Amino acid sequence: MDEEYDVIVLGTGLTWGVQRVLPLFQECILSGIMSVNGKKVLHMDRNPYYGGESSSITPLEELYKRFQLLEGPPEAMGRGRDWNVDLIPKFLMANGQLVKMLLYTEVTRYLDFKVVEGSFVYKGGKIYKVPSTETEALASNLMGMFEKRRFRKFLVFVANFDENDPKTFEGVDPQNTSMRDVYRKFDLGQDVIDFTGHALALYRTDDYLDQPCLETINRIKLYSESLARYGKSPYLYPLYGLGELPQGFARLSAIYGGTYMLNKPVDDIIMENGKVVGVKSEGEVARCKQLICDPSYIPDRVRKAGQVIRIICILSHPIKNTNDANSCQIIIPQNQVNRKSDIYVCMISYAHNVAAQGKYIAIASTTVETAEPEKEVEPALELLEPIDQKFVAISDLYEPVDDGAESQVSGLSRPRLLAVFSGPLPHSPQAPGSGCFQVFCSCSYDATTHFETTCNDIKDIYKRMAGSAFDFENMKRKQNDVFGEADQ
Repeated sequence: MDEEYDVIVLGTGLTWGVQRVLPLFQECILSGIMSVNGKKVLHMDRNPYYGGESSSITPLEELYKRFQLLEGPPEAMGRGRDWNVDLIPKFLMANGQLVKMLLYTEVTRYLDFKVVEGSFVYKGGKIYKVPSTETEALASNLMGMFEKRRFRKFLVFVANFDENDPKTFEGVDPQNTSMRDVYRKFDLGQDVIDFTGHALALYRTDDYLDQPCLETINRIKLYSESLARYGKSPYLYPLYGLGELPQGFARLSAIYGGTYMLNKPVDDIIMENGKVVGVKSEGEVARCKQLICDPSYIPDRVRKAGQVIRIICILSHPIKNTNDANSCQIIIPQNQVNRKSDIYVCMISYAHNVAAQGKYIAIASTTVETAEPEKEVEPALELLEPIDQKFVAISDLYEPVDDGAESQVSGLSRPRLLAVFSGPLPHSPQAPGSGCFQVFCSCSYDATTHFETTCNDIKDIYKRMAGSAFDFENMKRKQNDVFGEADQ
């Protein structure tokens, strides 16, 4: 371990959380990218397994132990080793950035995916298929006849919109016209606005309404383009669970010379003259130029900013009114249940090799807004009844203590911890390495059901570390450099 590295990464979660906060994808992806780009990378994790808290729990008995249900699973749950239960629920957009990263790095050779069978939205106590095409708009029961026609015109406008061709703008200024004004232009009602903004554009709140419309239009186009890839829904999910993803990127890093050390405690992060120079573990010191870590390694630099509740539910049946789908997403827009943020339901099943035959796993999640978080997800739980077993987790969300350490990436506003020690801040003219701390970290995991915001974090961290904009071309595997694998 007593060597010098370009980058040291602490934690093998797809990204990271604090204490009991569930992690995302940045750590392993950035480790893979840096290795492909010729950096010498050391990846350490205090846990004895890949993935941190983003791992899939197997066998089922381990999930019961984790939630202190000492009686263990009943025989009706089947064989424990048939279960791979994700602690975090997320789907991949079929045409989204994470899928592009998987394709460019060829990590797809280590994974198999299955299309999620349905995408639904909640209205008035019932769920409906999300209409995202002109044909579906006209057939949907979500809207009356005249509203269907107006929504169809809106979808045609979005499909034809090209930010580089003013002829497609139809009087809309993408940089200045708010999304609220675009909805007004097409005379769309509140229910249509709800499912458009939350089930198509995938916003968690209504803050986007008064922002320039370009980001929302691009989000809706991404949804439609992802749906067009496979037809049933815009989402993909890996067989055997999300825990396969960090392992895939860890293997990529290892192929390009990255070093992995599991079950390796970190005693200290060593700073000299205000800049990170290494990590100390069990009396040894690994030196580095840059460090990527999760907030649990530097808890004094973060503060609690909220909570997320997630309830894992084991079912013996598909969710009602989903056409007996083996997998689906349901979004409950905030206005439908008088909340400030949406409620999400992700459901997968034995069809994805994550549950015993005939069993389903549904995860309900939302941002906590009251002192009784379990009551906040009751609208979702009512859709899932009857429930065989529930596992309740409430996770703290953290943000940086440094003022000004918030940024916006591609119009997505959320707290970030990309430079916990505050330098350089986003869009700062300071060049990488010119007196800045070179410690990079992400914020806690939110309640959303897709990886697009995560990928924006990755691109932003990469820009800070490399001093240049993220380029998918730089992620391509160089066949001549691949050790131990034949060219394909």
